[in-house]
Amino acid sequence: MNKKGQEGTVLIVLAIIVICAAVFLLMWGMPKYRIYKLELNGKANLKEAEWEKQIAIEEARAEKESASLKAEAEIIRARGIAEANEIISGSITTEYIKYKFVEGLNDGNTEVIYVATEAGLPILEANRFAMIEARNQ
Repeated sequence: MNKKGQEGTVLIVLAIIVICAAVFLLMWGMPKYRIYKLELNGKANLKEAEWEKQIAIEEARAEKESASLKAEAEIIRARGIAEANEIISGSITTEYIKYKFVEGLNDGNTEVIYVATEAGLPILEANRFAMIEARNQ
């Protein structure tokens, strides 16, 4: 053989060795890569679950704080109503009630005023029925 033929044969043998080495590395490396990829996916899923847990905890804390502040606001509002009721109940007298009654008569918006009697009939209603009966007779 000549020198060119020997060089060609050496190149072919080297190419076959390189190809075999590449196939061997792929066959050896692919399972390792799959395990590595699964491990990375597992770590990513774990991190995502941790973040979701942190988000849920923060949302729960915010909801708890909101509920606490709303309850506090309701207590303050109830105290205000109780104080207002106490002030009003302390200042209502029979004279004030009579004044409001007369004021209601004078405002022009009141058509009928009912005042209960011992018999359970409103005075104005009883008078109206008496007037209707008088007309009918």
